[in-house]
Amino acid sequence: MDSDCSYHYTDNFLIDPYEEELKEEKRHRKEMEKMKQHWDMVGFVADGQYGIPRRCPCGGSIKHDVSPSPKFKHDFDTQQGSRYFTCTKFKDDGLHFREPWVFGVEQEIEKLVIKFEEQSKTIEEMRKQIQIQAGEIAKLKT
Repeated sequence: MDSDCSYHYTDNFLIDPYEEELKEEKRHRKEMEKMKQHWDMVGFVADGQYGIPRRCPCGGSIKHDVSPSPKFKHDFDTQQGSRYFTCTKFKDDGLHFREPWVFGVEQEIEKLVIKFEEQSKTIEEMRKQIQIQAGEIAKLKT
């Protein structure tokens, strides 16, 4: 008999079945954490592509940044230069987020206008329902 084969057999025989279960559970947990990190990153990318970004795809926070020099000669705002939403860990390597301030704010305003219009429609529908119910209550009182 091969002593190497019996050694493996002895090892397999001595392994606790609960230990294997715990190893599998630990592996599964690590895999789930990796998947969560991946989907969080996908969410950060989606969030960063429209409106005011909240997080960078790397998971870093976003700060309001102003370039030190004016972009155009006619830039005479209180803060010189162009404004950006920039990742706190920004390096110009393509992995971090830096969006012009104007684009983010413009898209955010567009979202707010749409939300405002939806809420205005809902309020108008509720007013109509209140008027109908007030009429029904008046009929019941008479």
